[in-house]
Amino acid sequence: MELSFTKMHGLGNDFVVIDGVTQDIALSTAQIRALANRNFGVGCDQILLVEPPSAPDQDFKYRIFNASGDEVEQCGNGARCFAKFVRDRKLTFKKSIRVETNGGNIILHCQENGDVRVDMGAPNFSPADIPLQLLQKQATPQAQQYTTQLEQQTVTFAAVSMGNPHAVIRVNDAATANVAELGPQLSRHACFPQQCNVGFMEIINPQQIRLRVYERGAGETLACGTGACAAVVSGIEQGLLSSPVQVDLTAGSLQIAYDGGDNTVIMTGPATAVFEGKIII
Repeated sequence: MELSFTKMHGLGNDFVVIDGVTQDIALSTAQIRALANRNFGVGCDQILLVEPPSAPDQDFKYRIFNASGDEVEQCGNGARCFAKFVRDRKLTFKKSIRVETNGGNIILHCQENGDVRVDMGAPNFSPADIPLQLLQKQATPQAQQYTTQLEQQTVTFAAVSMGNPHAVIRVNDAATANVAELGPQLSRHACFPQQCNVGFMEIINPQQIRLRVYERGAGETLACGTGACAAVVSGIEQGLLSSPVQVDLTAGSLQIAYDGGDNTVIMTGPATAVFEGKIII
């Protein structure tokens, strides 16, 4: 099968984006892994599949597959790339695009400077919805702080769903945080039955943080949009941050706004098309 694709990235978090609106696409797990392989395929953190909507009030649907082949619910950087892709390919001329994902419906706003503003929906702290198997609470219910034992140390983290599960650990220095070991240990811990993305957040001031993220099924990535949202939300709910917050990731910065409670989270940042190609898989 010959497959047309576009290689894109959002702050270095890179994607193979496939048009499933004008192409009939059905990819196996093995084919997804082959496409994502950086030595033998195109190479990416995630594959994004653009599809027609199943609901009449939505413009598109998109599905997200990690490099491991696992389908996941949501991807903030991918959402921005999605918006640029459908407009570049002239699949829509709208500046505000309503999109179905497995993590819930989102709204994408394409701005004049090329950035994309994404309404990511409201965060969810319910352990059953994250999902998180309830542990002993360490702080007030509002703070959503939990503690668990990893292989060689105890960690305290906030837990929140942004359409996908996140744990956020506060660290003194993101640059020296032990992401390589603690990330996969917490991501695959039994308390997260569907695994989770793990953020390591350093607070610079109430409106600026540094963040590194270990993503389930992908490892540490250069940027994670939902991870940025989760970190800011957890910091605001704990009274440590105030909206809007600049999130400095390894490859650039995102702006996250959140007014607390049931309000939605707004993420703004760039999306870049790298090249188009065809591959036989």
